[in-house]
Order: sequence, then structure tokens, then C-alpha cells
Amino acid sequence: MQGALPIDDVLPALLSALETHGRAVLQAPPGAGKTTRVPLAVLQAAKFHGKIIMLEPRRLAARAAAERLASQLNEPVGQTVGYAMRGERKTGPNTRIEVVTEGILTRMIQSDPELTGIDCVIFDEFHERSLNADLGLALCIECRTALREDLALIVMSATLDAAPVAELLNDAPIITSEGRSYPVEPIFLSRPTSKERRLEAHMADLIAQALNETDGSILAFLPGEGEIRRTESLLASRIATDTTLRPLFGAMKFQDQRAAIQPQADGRRKVVLATSIAETSLTIEGITTVVDSGFARRARFDAGTGMSRLVTERASRAEATQRAGRAGRLGPGKAYKLWAKGENGTLPAFAPAEIETADLTGLALELALWGAPPEDLPFLTPPNPIALGEAQALLQTLGALDKDLRITAHGKALARLPLHPRLGHMLSKAGKQAAMPAAILNERDPLGRSAGCDLSLRTRALQDRRVPKDYGSRITQEVKRLNKLMPNASQDPFSLGSMAALAYPDRIGQRRKGDAPRYVLSGGKGAVMEEGDVLGNAPFIVVTDTDGNPREARIRQAAQIDLADIRALYNAQITWVDECAWSKRERRVIAYQREKLGALVLDERLWKDAPDQAIAHAMLDGVRALGLTFSPATQRFRTRVDLMRQAGEDFPDLDEVVLLDSIEQWLLPYLSNIKNAAQLKALDLLNPLKSLLTWDQQQRLDTAAPSHVETPLGRRIAVDYEYGTPEIELRLQEMFGTTVHPIVAGQALRVTLLSPAGRPVQTTTDIPAFWDTSYADVRKDMRGRYPRHPWPENPREADPTLRAKRKNR
Repeated sequence: MQGALPIDDVLPALLSALETHGRAVLQAPPGAGKTTRVPLAVLQAAKFHGKIIMLEPRRLAARAAAERLASQLNEPVGQTVGYAMRGERKTGPNTRIEVVTEGILTRMIQSDPELTGIDCVIFDEFHERSLNADLGLALCIECRTALREDLALIVMSATLDAAPVAELLNDAPIITSEGRSYPVEPIFLSRPTSKERRLEAHMADLIAQALNETDGSILAFLPGEGEIRRTESLLASRIATDTTLRPLFGAMKFQDQRAAIQPQADGRRKVVLATSIAETSLTIEGITTVVDSGFARRARFDAGTGMSRLVTERASRAEATQRAGRAGRLGPGKAYKLWAKGENGTLPAFAPAEIETADLTGLALELALWGAPPEDLPFLTPPNPIALGEAQALLQTLGALDKDLRITAHGKALARLPLHPRLGHMLSKAGKQAAMPAAILNERDPLGRSAGCDLSLRTRALQDRRVPKDYGSRITQEVKRLNKLMPNASQDPFSLGSMAALAYPDRIGQRRKGDAPRYVLSGGKGAVMEEGDVLGNAPFIVVTDTDGNPREARIRQAAQIDLADIRALYNAQITWVDECAWSKRERRVIAYQREKLGALVLDERLWKDAPDQAIAHAMLDGVRALGLTFSPATQRFRTRVDLMRQAGEDFPDLDEVVLLDSIEQWLLPYLSNIKNAAQLKALDLLNPLKSLLTWDQQQRLDTAAPSHVETPLGRRIAVDYEYGTPEIELRLQEMFGTTVHPIVAGQALRVTLLSPAGRPVQTTTDIPAFWDTSYADVRKDMRGRYPRHPWPENPREADPTLRAKRKNR
């Protein structure tokens, strides 16, 4: 055993918590020794006789942890201590501690929900909040609650808030180790970096500066392999001969990873260019200085590929603190940061949990296999219901879930494959011939966007060895691994497009009409290709990568497919559909019988005998697109109803927005034989709107706010209530003989008296007073202008009229 570590002081309390509660949350900073001490302490406890499983978030960390644990027992890996990860296992019959990557635990629980022979599960570095760790913990809690009360659970973390985890574990005890670290001096840039230079150039300068200003070895954090390789190239001619450059990322060969984390035998300085793989778990000897790019690469659901993809983002403040701490493990250190001090506050406080950002298709499949909805499982962060629903819909399309969201036999087979369900479905249907496309689609694009979007260019480049060596090696290894999963090679030949369509049934694209290479996808979304791309005239394609734009995605990668292949693959899903739809372009309802696969139209013919009801329903979309047109009479009716509402009466709201929201209820019966915009405009909406009122409401409306008044001549004139006061307009002569001013809705009617030419001459709410006052002046002025019309001296006694005097012959 190595010398004392800070964690040793709290091991008795941890073991006591396991003895009394069977579960515990352990907080310990990096370097405290939790990874190397806790499993061995549990192993030696009298309570435990079975196997101990410890989860690590990364393959390198799992191997390194197993080697350190075995070395403390003076044994090789594979005896008391072993490890297991995708495609690799090193254990033996006497293995008691098995260090696994997180997906392995899920498979173990799904295969044996009781975890037979396992006494304790340890979740190391849980603060990284990977999707598999969240799922694994939820399943373990389920297992412990329902099947294995004796199963011990330990959640270990460096920076995670322990209280919510402890509560999730039914108020598990929290054990805290203070750890031991030395002060680390932060060194910020004097001003923000120039965006005109690449990240690698800035990092090379900062690393060179750190080499000149410090002693010891340097750990530099970069987002990914590409940035590491480019920074390595820039530094190669700038570092001293006594300094070794070592890259460190997940896709490297294990012996190269080991060389990066082991100390230099000759005492030389070392610069390790690492991804976030080196933030936790790993101990890299001799590090006294950290250079932090301030960026991280993490999994996020990519709408462009329909799967999770690694994206580059600003690192969180918690990650920056974790990285800087690597310089204070051996003594006082320095942390050079590639950002100005004022930018520190712009970094997010914490990185998001993967369950909040990742594709949930794999999770949905695992939950279906487990047989429980997510709300029944104890997740620290529950999955988003909308994202989960989309994942379940995809699994139904792939045949992995049935209509009731229960897992099918095919779904169980996909769950056993170490691939995204899309690619697993492609591999299971097409066999070994799909291994290379699956490996390519699971990796980043080796050619870049300038090569065009044709997927076949990628397969040919790989076959012709026109890709980077590391990329080609990874693809070759992945193809071999996938081929082992498909022992039967006797499969019908599939075109590349057909195989892509198996993985992306929602991304089969049909070219739209027009010159631009625009496509409608079977899932209903739109996509557009770069002008001049070689695939731009293909009538059908399968889109395997886009920029994820929700309105109209830009296609980055696709494969051509023939209509015959589409029919062969999805004949059962292709149906004839009767469709009546509103055409915005033609401003009319069009009726077709269409052969469809999702949103694709493979064939169509006119639906000549479409029923009136179908046309009327389609016309509703035309109404929504065109809006409502109100005749003057209809507008007056809406105004009268609104007056009743303002008076506190229970009348319907005839606001246009409200009416459009409910057109199916009130307008649909009146749309018979209405098929286009012109016919709709001619439709008077007065009767449809009247139908919204009960008989009693119509009676009250006519009493309280009558639609018309009767003139002394017996004519009915519409009353306008637009400004709150009832008013009418009519010829002055038509009011002769009026001695009492008309009252409407309890108010004096506002009357605008017009000249014979129809021009207003007086507006009044007291006609008798008008006869007595202003009429004489009006008569004097009007007699000269309109001599053929009557202008009696006493209008009270004159007969109302609209006639003019006859001309003298």
C-alpha cells in the first residue's frame, strides 16, 4: 500500500455508514485518494463477501484505476482487481473488484436485475453527470429498493452538491474528506484573445510562455483530438530538446495513453496536451502547471444527425477550477488561462447534466427494456418529456417499440448492440455490409464540408486510404468489432442509400419542384443542399447530417437512394391517402389521392369525387391563412354584441382572433361549395355569427341594441354603434313631421341629417330643438342650392318625403 492519503481519515466513517445504512455519499477533492482507497477498504470490510463494481466515466480512467488498485495488492490486473469496457474485459474467476465503464453496469442490471453476487456498487466521479451514470444509479436504487436491500451503494464526487444525491438515496449519510491541495496561482490574459487567430495558435503561445516561466511538467487542456494534433504541430519546433510532447485523448491506443500519464524516466519535462479526460480520476505524475484553453467538448443532441454528437463549448467555472487543481497536487502550482480575468464571469457555473442535452433514444430503449416509465425511476434530473417522446417515436419507427411503447423482440436485440439504435437497426437489417457505413456515421466527417455532401465519397476515400491515418485505423477497428456482432454474412445486398434509410427512416428526402436543391423529408421537415452539389438533382436522398436548423436544415451529408429501394424497404408503411388541402400558392382547396411515405408523395392523382365535408375542412386552413372578411352589416352586429359584453351581459366574444381559434365550431357548416379565396370573400359571415347566439340572447340584443330604426317614411335604417352611441344617417326631408326625438337602447339616437346630395348638414340628438334653432339657417342656405326639394317654414307640420318637385314644363 502507498503512503497515507487524505481519504484514509474518513474511511472508518464511510464503512460505518455502509454498515448501518447500506449507502453513502462521499465528497472528496481530486487527489484525496477516493478512487484508489475506497474499493480496497470495502473489499477488506467483514460485511462484504461478493464482488465490488466501481464505475468510471472513461475507458482510460477505468484501466488506470484497475492498474493502481491491483498494484497496491502487488498483483497484475485480472486477479483480485479487473476491468470491463466495451469490447474489452480483463477479469478472472477470483476477481472481487471490477472497474467498469458506465454503460457496462446498465447491461449488467438489465441482464440480472438482482445483481447476483455483487455486494457493492461505487459510482466514481459522479459529478460528471453522464447519462449512463444517472441511469445506472436510478436502476441500482430500484434494484436495492425492490430486490436487494443488502446492496451497498456509494456515490463519490469531487465537486457535486451532495445534498440532492443523498436525498435521492433516501437520506444517505454524507462523508466529507477535506483532501490535501496546494495553492494554485491563476494567471489570466491581459486582454481577450483575437478571434482572427485559431485556438491552437493562442494555446501554443501560452504553453510556450508557461514553459519559459515555470519548472516541471505542464498539463494543457484542449477540446479534442483535432486541436491537440494542431497544437502539437505548432509546438514541435518551439520547445527545448529536454521536453517531451505527449497527446492524451480517448481514441488513442492504450499504450500511448499510458505513456502520457506515466512520469518521464529520465527526468525530462513533459507537456501533456489533453482533453477533459485528464480533469479527474487520472493522476499524471510531475504536473506543476496547467494551461487551460477554456473550452470543452461534450455530448449534445444534434438535430442535424438525429444522434448525440460531441460539440465544442466554453468550459464551466467548475471545470476550470477542477483543471487548475491538477497543478496543486504535488506542491504550489500555476494555472494559465486562455481568457482575460474579466471574462471569468461569462463562463457558465456548471456543465449541464448529459440527460438535459443528449439524445434520449438509448435511454428510452433502456427504460422500455426495464419496463418502467421514467417517472417511476429515481432520476436526479428527470428526462425532458418532450425529448423522451421524440425518442420513443423514433424507436417505434425503427420497430423497437410497439404502439403501446412496449419493447419488441427487435428492440431487445437493439438494446444488446453497443450502438445508437439507429445504427444498430441498420446493422441488424443489413448485416456485415453495414459495418463500414455504421462506423463512418458514428465518427466525425473525415473529408469536411468542402468535399460535397455525398456519403459515398467518404466510403471511397476510406477504401482508397485518402483519410488521416488515425481516422482510418479507428474505422477499421470499429468495422472489425461490428462484424463480430453480425456472424451471418448471408444478407441480400443493400445500396448505401438503402442502408442509410434503415438508420434514418425519418430523413428520406424528396426533391421539391424548382431549380434550388430543396428537399422535403419523410419526417415532415425541410432541408436544402448547397447549390452545385453533385447530389443536387437527385430525386430522392437520405440525409445523414444537417446543421440542425429547425426551419430548413442545410444538408451536410447524404446518400442517394432509388424509389425502388424506398418501396422495397418501406412497402408496409407506404399507403394511399385521400387529401384535401388548402394551397397557399393557388389560393384554393386542392383534392388528391396520394401514395405517401410519411411526408413524401410517391404518386398522386386528382380526387375528383372528394366529399363536401372534406373540402370544407380543408377550407378552414384557407380561412386561417386569409383571415375573416366582415361586411358592414356583420361588423355592426359584432359591435352590438360587444356592447352587450361591455355592459356585463353573458354574450360570446366575437374578436377576430377568438373567432379564428374556433372556426371549426361556427363556420364549418357554412363552407359547403366554398373552394377558393374569391368564394370565401363573397361569403357573408352575418348568419354564421348569429348562430353563436341563443334565441334568448338574440331577443335581448334586438331589444337592448336594435339593429335598425324605422323612419317617419317607414324605411328601416341600420343603426351604427361603433363609437358607443347609436347613430344613423338619412336625408333631412325624411324627418319632417318629427316632434319627438327617437330613443334607441335607452339613449337619444345620434342623427346625421344629409342634404339631397348626401352631404352632412347637421348632426343632432334633439330634432325638435333643431327645428326651433338651426333649421332656419339651413333652410335659407339649402333652398338656393336645391330649389326642387321641399324646405317648409314649419318642418314639424310637413310630411316626410324623399321626392323632389316636378320641373315646370
